[in-house]
Amino acid sequence: MNPKILIVAEHDGTRLNVSTARCVSCARALAGAEITIAVCATDPGAVAAQAAQLEGVARVLAVANPANAHALAAVLAPQIVALAGPFTHVLGPSTTYGKDLMARVAGLLGAPQVSDIMGLESPVRFRRPIYAGNAILTVEAEAGAKVVGTVRMASFEAVGAGGPAPIEKVAVSVEIPAHTRFISVSAAKSDRPDLQTAARVVSGGRALGSAEGFKILYSLADKLGAAVGASRAAVDAGYAPNEMQVGQTGKIIAPELYLAVGISGAIQHLTGIKDARTIVAINKDGEAPIFEVADFGLIGDLFQVIPELEKLVSS
Repeated sequence: MNPKILIVAEHDGTRLNVSTARCVSCARALAGAEITIAVCATDPGAVAAQAAQLEGVARVLAVANPANAHALAAVLAPQIVALAGPFTHVLGPSTTYGKDLMARVAGLLGAPQVSDIMGLESPVRFRRPIYAGNAILTVEAEAGAKVVGTVRMASFEAVGAGGPAPIEKVAVSVEIPAHTRFISVSAAKSDRPDLQTAARVVSGGRALGSAEGFKILYSLADKLGAAVGASRAAVDAGYAPNEMQVGQTGKIIAPELYLAVGISGAIQHLTGIKDARTIVAINKDGEAPIFEVADFGLIGDLFQVIPELEKLVSS
């Protein structure tokens, strides 16, 4: 029997997150897979139309519910479970959204969850990283069991346009839990690309010295059209907010270009950038571990190098 895969779309109510296209890329690795995307929203029309354009998608299920105004895992999980019956696999992105939601889905289904899928060998055999990405584990689910999984974003390229796939409006009758409710959301607003999906990332470490020092990176990032990240050391020191942290305990990213400025290269940080296509390191310490993984390295004072680099980019 060919795999029937349900992918839970991540979106902000109007735009589909690129993480969904990466999940489709993962699902397409299974030969003969029939891929369906579920879009849960108050008005899923616009997002469903975007999902229908993704290459390899057979259909899109549009689930409209006033309770979906905010992406609360406790509210969404029962709806996904109601849709999951005919599917062999239920996948979501290994983002904050997906990690929160898919664990609940697996629990309600009583199904095994495979986290951080980076490769599929068969419908029941998966590869995932362990030990901060220093080893790859192959796990196998019980034959015939429904599998819930989160897809490691750094391991898959987003699929392009294909469709349009048909969109089906689906009504699910489930009890929405009352113990969880939306209060407020606090998030940094920026016109820069999203750190987890950006093609270019400029990231700073403790060597920047202060939150004021980080401003030198913002200027360069704006010239490059890049997102801005930070090492854990910089975040712990208060130079950058938590949502900018890159690494094992932060965001795992795979940009085309990663510019590491004043970052020594602790193993926890390298875990988060090992899938970057090109790594450029700027550090005054020529023995810094970051140079061992960098494709290009420049030894120098970042406060002199970055302004010069910005001039070259602007010219």
